[in-house]
Amino acid sequence: MKSTKKIENKVELLAPAGSPEKLKYAIKYGADAVYCGVPDVSMRARVNTFSEKDILEAAEYVHSVGKKIYVTLNIYAHNYHLPKIEAHLKFLKKANIDAVIVADPGVIALVKKHLPKVAIHLSTQANVTNWQAAKFWHDLGIVRIVLAREVTLADILEIRKHVPKLELEYFVHGAMCMSYSGRCILSKWMSGKSANLGDCTQPCRWGYKAIENVQNTKDNKGGLQNVGECKTMEVEEVQSGRPVLLEEDSHGTYFFNSKDLNLLAHLQELRNAGVTSFKIEGRNKSVFYVANVCRAYRSVLDAIEGEKTAQAISKIEKLAAKNLEKLANRGYTKGFLLGNEPEHGFGGQQSNGEFQFVGEILASDGKELTAKIHNVVKPGDTLEIITKEKNIAVKIGAIYNKDREEVVSAHGGHKDIYYIKIDKNNIEPYSLLMKIINK
Repeated sequence: MKSTKKIENKVELLAPAGSPEKLKYAIKYGADAVYCGVPDVSMRARVNTFSEKDILEAAEYVHSVGKKIYVTLNIYAHNYHLPKIEAHLKFLKKANIDAVIVADPGVIALVKKHLPKVAIHLSTQANVTNWQAAKFWHDLGIVRIVLAREVTLADILEIRKHVPKLELEYFVHGAMCMSYSGRCILSKWMSGKSANLGDCTQPCRWGYKAIENVQNTKDNKGGLQNVGECKTMEVEEVQSGRPVLLEEDSHGTYFFNSKDLNLLAHLQELRNAGVTSFKIEGRNKSVFYVANVCRAYRSVLDAIEGEKTAQAISKIEKLAAKNLEKLANRGYTKGFLLGNEPEHGFGGQQSNGEFQFVGEILASDGKELTAKIHNVVKPGDTLEIITKEKNIAVKIGAIYNKDREEVVSAHGGHKDIYYIKIDKNNIEPYSLLMKIINK
């Protein structure tokens, strides 16, 4: 009976795959499932290299290691998208995928027509925040809902209570959008690229400077009720010089740079509330981000599901949290989980300046690495090698280029490999190189 309970309570760790390479890192560092999609019909049109051929190969690879793959078709489709979506759905019949992630009711109808046996997951873009909405979609045949980021822990408990057979997916880590579940028009307005078609340029994170600041007080004339003090500020976007007029009243202003979501400390509560899948955001992020976040959440989730003591879980959680701090981030927030508004990152800058991702290890032979370099490394550098289980401190010896010529440094920005001598033996492929640049 005890083992049956564990199986029933097992939570899926779902990771982003913005490329076939990122997909493999996600799987190797602990993801149970991955989500990906081709740019034209996916909410990640930028920095997304997936093709239909890639999806076929990815599905075969993922299933060969006993994992799952979900394909995103979660744009808000216009009429001109429909022929392309139908053609893609016909293609997906060959791919043996485990589910599709959809936001648009019309697209859902097309999925039912062309892929009647494939599970449908409702995207967070559909903004499900209450149990009546959850029940509505479940009654239409949706097997899983990716809950809106605005949903609190109390909301999750209520939804689980009223729709117990519905699978619930919840974002636990990654970038947060300050618009309601990502329904933002800033990118379309300011750069002509629509966030709701997967092409957000993130103007909420651009730098701005004040040009003029006017302050006045509104009364109740003209239908305004209890507005109070209102501040009007004209700001200028730093790069383009475009002026933008902002108005802030007692309810705040209308675009901000949110801190990044991090719910590592709340996995037990989310699991107990009935969450089926812990979702990581970041199809646009690097393999370094994907690997490290998967490893951190996998370690804590395994400790919880392995029924380790509270003290043991706490120890593992602290180490995982420390490793997450080494990633570039905008500061961390718990989002809406506990019923509060997510914190704003007013500075707009990412940390961490202390650690830098410098390379991927493709192979090793004794104390020699075959590596793809992303940022400069030199002989004598002290690095950390990130593996699936731990970090290993190493010192760089000689470096050779692809022609086996000794060089004074290795650089990124090209596809050539390097051979790097280190002081440790037999490092496994798919490990990563990190430089500590500011002790």
